[in-house]
Parts: sequence; structure tokens; C-alpha cells
Amino acid sequence: MNNGKIKKLVRERGFGFITDADGKEVFFHQSGLIDVSFEALNEGQEVTFEVEKSPKGPRAVNVSIQK
Repeated sequence: MNNGKIKKLVRERGFGFITDADGKEVFFHQSGLIDVSFEALNEGQEVTFEVEKSPKGPRAVNVSIQK
């Protein structure tokens, strides 16, 4: 699992971006969330996630709030 922070949320479109520990930006979609609703996320919030390859580049999946 990777650690990072929510950098930006695009609420009306259901996606956002996470900055990982190395400073890289990773896309995520609300369908990749586990144990949290998209509406409950806030920019700057710490999360854990996994990265998978997608046709458009890396994508965060299994995103959850860091406990």
C-alpha cells in the first residue's frame, strides 16, 4: 500500500488526484474507493492506496482514509 494526500477533488465529475510520498500525482475515480464515500473526502486528507496501470496511465485503486 502507498501513502499520500488528496491534492484535488473534482466533485461534479467524481474523480480527483492524490500526491504520493514521492511527490508524484496519481489519478483516482470514486469507483476506486473502499470504506469511504467520495463526499466524505477532503483535499489534504491522508489516504492509503494501490496503483494499477490503466490505458491513460497510473490510477489509484483501493483508496481509503489513513487511520
